[in-house]
Amino acid sequence: MKAVIIQQPGDASVLKLAEVDEPVVQPGDVLVGIVAAGVNRADVSQREGHYPPPPGAPEWPGLEVSGLVLQLGEGVTGLQVGDRVAALLSGGGYAERVSVPAGQVLKLPSNIDLVDGAALVEVAATVWSNVFLLGDLRAGETLLVHGGSSGIGTMAIQLAKARGARVAVTAGSAEKLAACKELGADILINYRDEDFAERLRADGVSAHVILDSIGGSYLEKNISVLAMDGHIVNIGNLSGEAGALNFGRLMMKRGAIHATSLRGRSAAGKAAIVDSVRENVWPLVADGRVRPIVAARFPLAEAGAAHRLMEGSTHIGKILLVV
Repeated sequence: MKAVIIQQPGDASVLKLAEVDEPVVQPGDVLVGIVAAGVNRADVSQREGHYPPPPGAPEWPGLEVSGLVLQLGEGVTGLQVGDRVAALLSGGGYAERVSVPAGQVLKLPSNIDLVDGAALVEVAATVWSNVFLLGDLRAGETLLVHGGSSGIGTMAIQLAKARGARVAVTAGSAEKLAACKELGADILINYRDEDFAERLRADGVSAHVILDSIGGSYLEKNISVLAMDGHIVNIGNLSGEAGALNFGRLMMKRGAIHATSLRGRSAAGKAAIVDSVRENVWPLVADGRVRPIVAARFPLAEAGAAHRLMEGSTHIGKILLVV
């Protein structure tokens, strides 16, 4: 089959469409014929040589796909050949087919386009597991999302609003903030024009949960606007900087800081998250309250162009590769 391989660590030009071995369907796995794959920051890090796939995962990138079930491994129940699905992967999504544990596969609601379904599962699993299962965000509380116009951010806004929370976002342009507002964000902060912590303190706003992919110098500011018993959840360090931790201030707020990732979890851990997404998020997708936000679609052979768009950070929502 065809897949996008990384010839050697480097810039987007090292991505190449090549022939690779077909996946082997193990007991408990599902073979998915891929229609589309989501592009994520983790894929860029892998391409640069900073984020190798976990043991047993394909070497080519791709953490989420949508497609059709082609084959069921021994012991798989609840799915049928031909089902429209989305799947959470440890790798291997930039390809024509992938074998994935059945516990990481979700049937797509009938109202979701099959291609756009690739924009849902990784962000839904990330936001649900971090903001709600870990951060315990509740109705009436405030969520602060850094990078509100990203794939993660657009999902976080929708889920938090659907569950009755108030949402503050940071983003780097008026266009991005307008998109966040359209999705329901209540407090809009252009980080190029104002300091988010100063703005929130001036407005008398404290955040019960902070979802942060920037890291670095944001750590101290995050603590300064954290509510009592609040949670800071770091899912990335795009700044590439070290952060200073004020233990005294954190202790006074009885705050918690979590650094998490999704890819390296066990199959059982991922299956537990996917089960919770199926129960709590998928009904919101099925009734239209949560929807995929897609910025651009590229043919699989143009994965390099998709990565360049990702690195430019001008997009709003998810970037997809279409097989």
